[in-house]
Amino acid sequence: MTDGTVIRNTGSLYVVVTDDNREINCKIKGNFRLKGLRTTNPVAVGDRVGISDSDSDSTAYISVIHPRKNYIIRRASNLSKEAHIIAANLSQACLIITLAQPATATTFIDRFLATAEAYRVPAVIIINKVDILTDNEEDMQLLEAVTYLYESIGYKVIHTSARTGKGLDELRATINGKTTLMSGNSGVGKSSLINRLIPGLDLRTAAISTTHQTGMHTTTFSEMFSLPGGGYIIDTPGVKGFGIIDFDRYEVAHFFPEIFKTSADCRYGNCTHTHEPGCAVLEAVADNHIAASRYASYMSILEDIYHEKYRKGY
Repeated sequence: MTDGTVIRNTGSLYVVVTDDNREINCKIKGNFRLKGLRTTNPVAVGDRVGISDSDSDSTAYISVIHPRKNYIIRRASNLSKEAHIIAANLSQACLIITLAQPATATTFIDRFLATAEAYRVPAVIIINKVDILTDNEEDMQLLEAVTYLYESIGYKVIHTSARTGKGLDELRATINGKTTLMSGNSGVGKSSLINRLIPGLDLRTAAISTTHQTGMHTTTFSEMFSLPGGGYIIDTPGVKGFGIIDFDRYEVAHFFPEIFKTSADCRYGNCTHTHEPGCAVLEAVADNHIAASRYASYMSILEDIYHEKYRKGY
């Protein structure tokens, strides 16, 4: 058996780079499950795997998935009970967002960050396309407010422009020597940023839909690329929503650092921060010590869990 790392997933075929630097096309052998969850892709980019040859047709097969250090996972679709593993064995995840053309919803940001917290993946927020905000005072105030919000919670925030090159040196320093997932909605300029970070890569890019101010998919499957200064980027298709999966309602607060810290002062140890008397979190929200947008995102996840509990099976 030969060990290697999955660098590309095209759906039915996986490309593995072996430890002796051979690139091999592989299929899956056997049934792989993650904590009993049904997954659309049991093997993910970044997975460390063992591959073997078939006796019959000499096709290479992935027969072992080595234990994952961590991973990022989301619900495959709003109505699905299946999960989709975005990437595995990450040093960090960079969530690329934009405040205009298109505007990234705070609920999407917070769900991604909560999932990263849940699966032990350090997260960095990249606010891209800041060059289009500089001529409008209201846009600049929004940029400052969003930056302050997430930095005050403890997240690193980097301002970038793939067009002008702003922030790229800081971004390079942040990802150098690490395995970094790049994720975000379609249209936030992820492919353009990666093209600036890896000269000559030439990932496809697309214009924003002027009708709906949303992006159009250009990346069709996940792939890992080597960085010039060492380390790797994992590029993934843009996602519209981020459905959480496998969360317990009493643990959700643990994945919002500021809510978890404040919850130490709640009257009850099993407080859900929704209605209980003596809830320090509700008091902090009322006093604007916890952002209303973050609390709304927390509540939206609890709502999902509630509906999931009573959803009929498929």
